[in-house]
Amino acid sequence: MTEYVKMIIEGKEYEFPVVIGTEGERGIDITTLRQKTGYITLDPGFGNTGSCESKITFMDGEKGILRYRGIPVEDLAEHSTFKETAFLLINGVLPTRAQLNRFSVLLNDHSLVHEDMQIFYQNFPRASHPMGILSSMVNALRSFYPVLQMIEEEINITVTRLLSKIRTMAAMSYKISRGHKVVYPRPDLSYCGNFLNMMFDTPVRPYEIDEDVVNALSVLWILHADHEQNCSTSAVRVVGSGRVNLYASISAGIAALWGPLHGGANQKVIEMLKMIHQGGENVKKIIERAKDKNDPFRLMGFGHRVYKTYDPRAKIMKKMCHRVLNKFKIEDPLLDIAMELEEAAVNDDYFLERNLYPNVDFYSGIVLRAMGIPTNMFTVMFAIGRLPGWIAQWKESVDDPDWRIARPRQIYQGQQVSRYIPLDERG
Repeated sequence: MTEYVKMIIEGKEYEFPVVIGTEGERGIDITTLRQKTGYITLDPGFGNTGSCESKITFMDGEKGILRYRGIPVEDLAEHSTFKETAFLLINGVLPTRAQLNRFSVLLNDHSLVHEDMQIFYQNFPRASHPMGILSSMVNALRSFYPVLQMIEEEINITVTRLLSKIRTMAAMSYKISRGHKVVYPRPDLSYCGNFLNMMFDTPVRPYEIDEDVVNALSVLWILHADHEQNCSTSAVRVVGSGRVNLYASISAGIAALWGPLHGGANQKVIEMLKMIHQGGENVKKIIERAKDKNDPFRLMGFGHRVYKTYDPRAKIMKKMCHRVLNKFKIEDPLLDIAMELEEAAVNDDYFLERNLYPNVDFYSGIVLRAMGIPTNMFTVMFAIGRLPGWIAQWKESVDDPDWRIARPRQIYQGQQVSRYIPLDERG
């Protein structure tokens, strides 16, 4: 039986249905609000507005829960691979062995990038940010490959083509930016192992695949694979609502992720650590500066807009971070500062009372640096990880029988109607 809430507007009573999610989330369906009342809602930042119903990801910021298709992210990080998790998000179920093998074959078959695309890379200025390049190149894929037909097999090919090529394009952008020869994907390597090899293999120093590093990268990408209706995912859905092709929608998501308040946060963590190191300040003083509301300094990588307790992804990434650092015994003053900051913050009542725990961006930045990933590639790494979620969200919105093009409203606060003044009368 449908529940309703009553609203009294200008003395008149209206009823609107309550939508209840499978985990008990409750929302008010105001689809007919403007039609019935002439009013709209105003919610800057959409913090209280549900834009869709979804079966992909569940998160509870108060309890620190994150699940993909019902499976806790902790289980996936421990037992799954990034490739298997991508299949789960996009198709809604864990793959059988036969399905996973078929998926692997498709990823391998579509891993090469059209040679003409290298010309595009070489014409970007050397100082171009990799995220800008990646967004442009993903959009350009539409020019090199057939139009997406809305049939299941063609969608599967396009999805695997994009999943496979994005890691190749990311590695290519790094190699070309350094003036190095492009390394091609190998059929004998895993999804994550292939990316690392394409990034770091050279004719004079062959890259040695370390399974612990491969696993760390797989876990990092699993933790970033989807995160409900965040800025970039919403961008993918909004752009996709115009029924543009998948490449253009993903390109929009990459552009949205580029921002320092979203995907660029892990890069900001390393930049903060560099600033602390160069300034020669000790960690105790840095902590005090972070607590001083009159000091413009902000501690990057702590707290989260949604999570009001410890980010479940950060717990996993913290373990992986310490495992990688302990194994390779890396001597890096920035990593030393990061570990000191973590220790000081998690034992300080100021941070604990305000739920300012280290988040996934704090640890992912450290792990990526330990792997040898350059700082300006950090957000690209985030984009590769988030791609399965973007694809799943796009696919779900395309299949939605209640699809509508996104068209938010506004409350106008500008000049009221006024007379046009001819140029000669404007003084």
